[in-house]
Amino acid sequence: MDKIIKKKRFNKKTILSIVGAVVLVGLVGYGYSLSLNKVYKADAEKLTISQVTFGDFEDVVLLNASVVPLTSVIVSSPEGGTVAEIFTENGASVVKGTPLLRIANPNALSSYTSSETSITEQINQLRKLRLDLEQNQRVMGQDMMEIEDKLRTASRKYKIDSALFKKNVITREEFNTSNQDYEYYQGRRGILRQAIKQENQGRIMQLKQIDISIGRMNESLETIRQNIENMTIKAPVAGRLSSYDPVIGKSYSPNEMLGKIDVLQGYKLQASVDEYYVNRVKEGQTASVEFNGNTYKLLVRKVIPEVTAGQFQVELVFDGKSPEDLRRGLSMQVKLTLSDNSKSLLIAQGQFFQSTGGTWVFVLKDGKATKRNVKIGRKNHKYYEVLEGLQKGEDVITSSYDQFNQYDIVEVSK
Repeated sequence: MDKIIKKKRFNKKTILSIVGAVVLVGLVGYGYSLSLNKVYKADAEKLTISQVTFGDFEDVVLLNASVVPLTSVIVSSPEGGTVAEIFTENGASVVKGTPLLRIANPNALSSYTSSETSITEQINQLRKLRLDLEQNQRVMGQDMMEIEDKLRTASRKYKIDSALFKKNVITREEFNTSNQDYEYYQGRRGILRQAIKQENQGRIMQLKQIDISIGRMNESLETIRQNIENMTIKAPVAGRLSSYDPVIGKSYSPNEMLGKIDVLQGYKLQASVDEYYVNRVKEGQTASVEFNGNTYKLLVRKVIPEVTAGQFQVELVFDGKSPEDLRRGLSMQVKLTLSDNSKSLLIAQGQFFQSTGGTWVFVLKDGKATKRNVKIGRKNHKYYEVLEGLQKGEDVITSSYDQFNQYDIVEVSK
């Protein structure tokens, strides 16, 4: 009889295939797990690690401010032209009216001279018209005097002849002649009176118009002469000349700044502030500055909210006594208070914020740092205020994440 041979369930080849498949699945699973939790190995000496603390959050910002005068007046040339003469130097102390420089502008000068001549001629013509009107008034006055005199003579003769005619001493023809002369001069006097009245009314109006015209022309002449005089630029106020660097032959446009005069009545501070604070800096906020070992109080007087290159400008004035040795251009560090201190969780400032925008951090525990979502509030020159996501005593990597921000875990080795 034939012997039945039982077939083995697993031969060597099958077992090797199964083992290989298991290993492959394990490797794939391990690789997948690595893809889900990418690990970055970092040297502790190349990281900055800060501990979360609880304490007073000082809501302040440090500003680098420059000292400038409280008031500066711009010096400019109304006409423009080229520099012909220079009378003073930058940094000089000047009083109001001190000549600074002379601008040459031949075209403008020629135009002014021509206009001045034309206006002068017109004024002379109007003055001649005034004299003619006055002369005419005198002539008519003389005519009236003559007629009045002749009327008186004719009136006397008429009265005498009337009496003589009643007594038949003179003829009717002689009487009629006297009567006609009397009536004639009466009529002429009436006509002349009416003419003088009308002439006076017209003359008064003409003289008034002449006076107005001459007044306006004189104002124009004064303006022209002032413009000619303005070619010599003078100090508009007393103070110290700054930003002033004219050169003989240099051209300036009309109203272009030639320099500034700093009015020596005190100083203020100008500072640039990061746009992060644009909605938090207000007029009236307090600040402080240290100078020569003393602390001085300041107030925000003006906020210029236009943001340029990521910053906006503020002006601060001293609240009370100011330092004695201030000079334009000095740099000072100002501590601007935004609000009162408050108790908060604090984390030191660092480059991590630029990497994450403050939305998450790497929290370190037992040599391994993992990502955690957080909520950051205010910041000052030292700390960020932590609103959510961290607890007191936890360690956080606060240096830059640029090298490993795509990783899930950072293994920190000492």
